[in-house]
Amino acid sequence: MNKFRFLEWNVYKDAKELLGFILKIIKKIPNEYRYDLGGQVIRAAFSVVLNIAEGSGKISDKDMNRFFNISLGSLNETLAAADILYFNNFISKQEFEWIYKKIDSISCQLGGFKKKLKK
Repeated sequence: MNKFRFLEWNVYKDAKELLGFILKIIKKIPNEYRYDLGGQVIRAAFSVVLNIAEGSGKISDKDMNRFFNISLGSLNETLAAADILYFNNFISKQEFEWIYKKIDSISCQLGGFKKKLKK
């Protein structure tokens, strides 16, 4: 078994890509919102990445599943924050749609992992 198997998983790579995109768009929001709103969305997207990695190191399926559930919750938080950014015209429709599609893909991948763990 690969000790750090998450590095090979597409879901991990996609979560990193989402975080990188979030980091880029946060630079564009007004300074007065960057710390609070920007920091929150960065933490949420970072949580997705970290919980995938941490879950991959768990021996029991139950423990792994718990961390994937946390990642799913953080995906919802990231999407809600992106929706707020879009609603307030801090990001474009195209940027919001990219985030939405990436989150949907990551969510489906995590759901696939969870189904396999149940078997």
